[in-house]
Amino acid sequence: MKTTTILSVLLASTALAPAAAWGQASGGTAAPTNSGGVGSTPTGMGDQTSAPGGQALQPSAGDTAPAEEQVEISGPGGAAPAEEVVVTGSRIPNVQRRSAEVVSVLSTADIARTGEGDIAGALSRVTGLSLVGNGFVYVRGLGDRYSSSLLNGSPLPSPEPLRRVVPLDIFPTNVTASAVVQKTYSVNYPAEFGGGVINLTTRAVPDESFLQIGGSIGADTVTTSEVGYVYDGGDHDWTGFDSGTRKVPNFIKAAGSGGRDVGTADAINLNNAQTSLLLQNNQLPANYSYEVSLGSSVDVGSVRLGVIGAAGLSNGWRTRSIRQQVATDAAGGLESDFQTGLTDNRALVNGLLGFGAEFGDNRIRWTNLYIHDTLKQGRLARGSTSNLGLGDPNVGRQPLLDQATRWFERELIDTQLVGEFKIGAVSLDARGAYAKTRRDSPYERSFRYEFRSAVDDYVNVLSGNSFAELDFSELDERLYTGQANLSWAVPFDTPFNLSAGYFYSDTARTSSRFDFRFFGRNRQALDETFAQLRPDFLLSDFNVQTNGITLVNESTSQGSAAYDASLKINAGYAQVEGEITSKLRAQVGVRYETAKQSVVPIGAFVGTRLNNDYFLPAVTLTYNLADDMQVRGHLSKTLARPQFRELAPQLYQDFESDRLFFGNPLLVDSELYNAELRYEWFFARDQRFGASGFYKRIDKPVEAVAFFGGGDRLQTGFANAPQATLYGGEAELQKFVPLSGLGYDFLATRRLVAIANYTYTKSELKVGGELIPDVVQSTNQVRTIAASTLFRDGAALTGQSEHLVNLQLGLEDTTKLSQLTVLFTYASNRATNRGPVQSGVRLPDLIERPGIRLDFVARQGIRLPYVDKQIDLKFEARNLTGTGYREFQTFDNGQQVDNNRYRLGRIFSLGASVTL
Repeated sequence: MKTTTILSVLLASTALAPAAAWGQASGGTAAPTNSGGVGSTPTGMGDQTSAPGGQALQPSAGDTAPAEEQVEISGPGGAAPAEEVVVTGSRIPNVQRRSAEVVSVLSTADIARTGEGDIAGALSRVTGLSLVGNGFVYVRGLGDRYSSSLLNGSPLPSPEPLRRVVPLDIFPTNVTASAVVQKTYSVNYPAEFGGGVINLTTRAVPDESFLQIGGSIGADTVTTSEVGYVYDGGDHDWTGFDSGTRKVPNFIKAAGSGGRDVGTADAINLNNAQTSLLLQNNQLPANYSYEVSLGSSVDVGSVRLGVIGAAGLSNGWRTRSIRQQVATDAAGGLESDFQTGLTDNRALVNGLLGFGAEFGDNRIRWTNLYIHDTLKQGRLARGSTSNLGLGDPNVGRQPLLDQATRWFERELIDTQLVGEFKIGAVSLDARGAYAKTRRDSPYERSFRYEFRSAVDDYVNVLSGNSFAELDFSELDERLYTGQANLSWAVPFDTPFNLSAGYFYSDTARTSSRFDFRFFGRNRQALDETFAQLRPDFLLSDFNVQTNGITLVNESTSQGSAAYDASLKINAGYAQVEGEITSKLRAQVGVRYETAKQSVVPIGAFVGTRLNNDYFLPAVTLTYNLADDMQVRGHLSKTLARPQFRELAPQLYQDFESDRLFFGNPLLVDSELYNAELRYEWFFARDQRFGASGFYKRIDKPVEAVAFFGGGDRLQTGFANAPQATLYGGEAELQKFVPLSGLGYDFLATRRLVAIANYTYTKSELKVGGELIPDVVQSTNQVRTIAASTLFRDGAALTGQSEHLVNLQLGLEDTTKLSQLTVLFTYASNRATNRGPVQSGVRLPDLIERPGIRLDFVARQGIRLPYVDKQIDLKFEARNLTGTGYREFQTFDNGQQVDNNRYRLGRIFSLGASVTL
């Protein structure tokens, strides 16, 4: 692999171009996960259709209909005998049918068929779910704020401060036993419920010992062996762990928290070349991953004890050549126009260690999860802004060159203890958890050079239109949760169950962002001789001393340097479920929840203090039309609280959108009123058809709003719209067609698999003459604005696609591991941000075009001679349509502006695993 310094590279208008180096420098870069393991239970854990790692077991050749998977689910109020799964309801063998609520269940076979290596990708195939950005799952077109994620029924804090929920692509499939999506609310779940709740259950006690080892290698046609932008960093960067290169000096912490500048004497002690020098790598490496999982159990008297562990390491690359434009008038006139090259190197390390005990109808599990997710990013952009003559023939274009090097390190540690007990007709479900997350982004470096014809070169005089900036951000959050649920199966002639419970949650977050800008002596511009130096020479110890360069503290120039946040929730609930008649059963409950939420910024900035309590009822009726057919009706009230990041008046850099975000401390809770009617037909085992209609009214929904925060780049803020309605419908079909009757030996044990779902969602904002807090509240002076200034009446909610389509067509063997699956996904356009307001004029919304995606997955088991072991091979071909990403605005005159537009490659990978 060859690397050269490349800040002086001029990018081609549509692709990354080879670089003309400023000077030679040595450097370089450090060098589909097996989907098995998700589903009911791994081999030796009661799963009747999968062996260790998810490979199919081998029933007799004549058995073309495998036994139904017994899905292991651990959720609040879900205590049950070990041999029976009870979500809610009774006497019906299919989990989705038996549940009193509308649920979708992902089993081992479902996950394996998609070939996805993480839970987010697998969930994107579920009816009404779509994957947005870096692993965030949207339910029924609603944003992630309307969804929640649980692990074994307990909430998880997010290591991503921009989001309330955990990015699910950090959960490899080999650490979970099932994934359940519940789309209608029941009071045993937290009140923050809009589109649905996603509950992941970890593996528990295995029936027999196993050891599985696997790995994969993959290539991206846009990235692998192509040009990318990298920087040295540290020796351990390939693992995602910093080797000490980015250790934040104490004087930076003291200066940042104290609002002081950093003098020349300290500035020379900062890490420089390893985090400043951007390099061009002409042949980016392939993606790879390794994983191992193991389990064992032993019987001690009448108690079965088990241990299970899993670990994985993956390293992947992605390069994007992005067209980034910003328009500032109603005709689409450009404020800035840049071609940006971004190279992301993502390293993910995960580990799971679980202990379990089963005795009689009782189960105890202690689960410990560790996830370390790091993204190392190099950024290079060329373009111009209007204040430098963009598009003005009388002034001419003066090109700018931007460079950035970034390191986003996220970590999640979670430990949970769950007990599910049953004594006669009484069940007790108790769970407690402690979780801690952190996000560190030290040494975020940004440089801007401007071209000056007088010297015929790019210069950075550390003043005016050229600059060098250095940012340090750190976030720590801890979460304590506890819940207890007591249920009594009342001894009536028909099933009748009473339950009550208590829930407690305590979240605390501290966050800081210290921004510094380099200036020459007495804030004077550098001489152009020094200003022509590349970034590492520009900030070398010699140049810093010679020109008296200092770091000016700008941490509070666009927000608070630090804030503390907390959210404390206490809730109690009661629920009744039972059969009213032989054909009609009901689940009725109410939850009372109180919450105190605060965000306290450091300095003269508006803070947040919310203290609310709610009664939240939920009713679901299920009527059996026939033995295999039923209709459900549902009504409920739920909440959506603003996230800490949406409330905090502090800048935040999002690596996925390459955009700055800023919070609004005057946001308030959203209240949701939900209704649904659903028809379900279970016409054969594991086969079904379902159709539903749903309606939601949302009071004061939180919407993402673009604004101009200074400079030439858009930023994103947040505001409460007055009201919104959402309605739609969805349909799903799962069908298996045996091929044994066609008379071909090859097809004797094979069947066709067809899984299809479609979701139509329509949402509308309701906007009148209301006054609302403005999108940015940066000081103690509260500003209000007419809602119609920010929001257009009738506009769709941000993040909501009108159409979602998922289709899986496959051929699989029912007696051994052999699967061929084609997967098709489509999501229609959706708004990412409300349009910015410029001079009192609201510009068009920013629209995202997900488009269509076609994938192919093949899985094949190969029996090794002599050793009686099987190797599971998996081949994946992703995004065969080559669908790219586009975020754009369309103006009244037909002018279109690309806010973010780039190609996405076709991804091919080959993986293998073996169980020893």
